[in-house]
Order: sequence, then C-alpha cells, then structure tokens
Amino acid sequence: MSLRSEIAPQMKVAEERYPIVLKAVLGYTDFCDEYGDDDLIEYKRVEEELHQLTGKDMSRYDLWEYWEGEGAEVLSFRIALPDPLVVKDISRQEITEIVTILKVFDVSEEIEGTTFKQQFKWHLSDYYYSFLKLNCPKYSNKFFMRNKNKLGEYFEYSIEETVNELMKK
Repeated sequence: MSLRSEIAPQMKVAEERYPIVLKAVLGYTDFCDEYGDDDLIEYKRVEEELHQLTGKDMSRYDLWEYWEGEGAEVLSFRIALPDPLVVKDISRQEITEIVTILKVFDVSEEIEGTTFKQQFKWHLSDYYYSFLKLNCPKYSNKFFMRNKNKLGEYFEYSIEETVNELMKK
C-alpha cells in the first residue's frame, strides 16, 4: 500500500534540503575545530539558519556532538525531513501500514541503495512515531516496546493489537 502524500514522509523536500543542512552541520564542525565556539555564537547562527530553512525547532537536535549519535549524514537527514502533519480521516489500513513499517524489519528492497530514499529509509522511524503521536490520541510508546503483564511475563503488542489501541477514540 502506498501512503497518501499528506501522510508519507516528504522525501523530495528532504532531498532538496539535505545538502544545505549537511554543509551547515559540517561547516559548524570545521568552524569549531579551527576557532572554538565557547560562547555558542556560531552555534546560534547555524541553528537560526537551519530553522529558517526548515521551520523546525532546532533545540531538538544536537549540532555539537552528532558524532556520538548516528553521524552528520543521519542528523542532516532528520533535520531536512519535514515534520509530519495532522491528518484527518486516517484509515485503519493507513495506520496498519505505518505500524507494520515500525514493527517489521522488511528487507524486500535493496539493503544498500544509491537513491536518497534508499539511503535513508532505515532512518524514518522517528518520523512515523511522531506521526502516530500527533494523529492518534491513544498513542503510547508501550505499543512498540516489550512490556510486562501482571504475572511478570514479557510480551509485545501485535500489529493488530497496536492498531486497535491507536484507533480508539
């Protein structure tokens, strides 16, 4: 199933923004290596530049120590990708598709790809979790984690159970 354009990640926009964001992130690193930035003046300048480009609250991202996370490329992708939107009339099938993407490790496509979408497809989970949180009032992280029942036994919600919970009003 293909998700509606208002639901699917806006990969074309991310691809257009990505080189600009990556250049800004790496440029900031180069600046710090050469001059330092103890007063964070350059950090704030880069943060504002990226905010102007994306409209995002840049306090969610750490431009300073990205190497401790997933690296400059993934950070730049996450910044470049537009945030999910509030969408009305989401169908059960659409929620099921998103939950399946999050719960099933699907390697049906090439693992290593050369297209932008293939390169970053493994880094879309934050987008989908944010989409569900924004659009499903009953969203909880617990639907995507191991849980303990009253007997102390571990279990995970199935795709169907997760969709049922997310669809509750």
